[in-house]
Amino acid sequence: MNREPATTPDAQLRAHCTADADGRITFHLPTLEAPDPQSAQLLLRLRPKKGQPEETLHVLDVEDVEAVDGGGLRAVLEPQHPLSEGRWDVYLLLEPGAPRQRVRPGLRDLRALVDGHTRDWPSPVAVRVPYATKDGYLAVRAWLRTAHAEVEGIDVTDHSMTVKARLHGATLSAGAVVRLRARGPNGAVRTWEPQAESTGRRFSFTVDYEELVAADATGSRVWDISVQAQTAEGAPLIRIGRLFDDVADRKAIFVYPSAAVGGVTVRPYYTVDNDLSVEVTAAE
Repeated sequence: MNREPATTPDAQLRAHCTADADGRITFHLPTLEAPDPQSAQLLLRLRPKKGQPEETLHVLDVEDVEAVDGGGLRAVLEPQHPLSEGRWDVYLLLEPGAPRQRVRPGLRDLRALVDGHTRDWPSPVAVRVPYATKDGYLAVRAWLRTAHAEVEGIDVTDHSMTVKARLHGATLSAGAVVRLRARGPNGAVRTWEPQAESTGRRFSFTVDYEELVAADATGSRVWDISVQAQTAEGAPLIRIGRLFDDVADRKAIFVYPSAAVGGVTVRPYYTVDNDLSVEVTAAE
């Protein structure tokens, strides 16, 4: 049985945080009521999947910044320590080994993340966004991928969608394809040839909804979208999505219109991982 780690009662402890463009996150804490506040630690815990045990922790030392930043304490997550992909809950330890205290979010300064899509990101692509969980606690959403294709625009019509994207950590070679794969066993696969710019980084593709619906007669289905940038056998698929800004969960925020095609509705949407997919829903 997966048991949650012991924590102290919620004392409304809050931490402000500032995210830098290079990936650094600085957590600002109030002065703590503890014998030695500088012995405190900030604990980031990778949230395990349901039914799985806790496995991955990352501990940050806390330093006194009495002379700067208005006083208080500070902990810094440096960019050269990439976090594994997932959601990291933030706890305070008053001293090493002490019971964990959940931390609530204070002010989150994420302005440096807003224009992240304008920069070139090297491989591996490491992204982190501090956010407030549904139950009001502080967490960090992290992505760590060898390469990524960032959506720069989606144009939706009654019969198709056109996606513009940019590769980071990879370039398109001759023969590259965009692949849509239906979820489920033996899911159908459709491919489109991307229209690429000379740099091999920016590309676009148009998905014809009627062609997509005709490829799978099962009715309701979700199609995941990737690009295969290299033609060599076994070349990895690079997921297409939107990661480079200050939005940790865009599924309910970026909502695109649906289109009626042959008795079903079709719409692009962002998954819980901010990846781009297409949902086909049969009429009830």
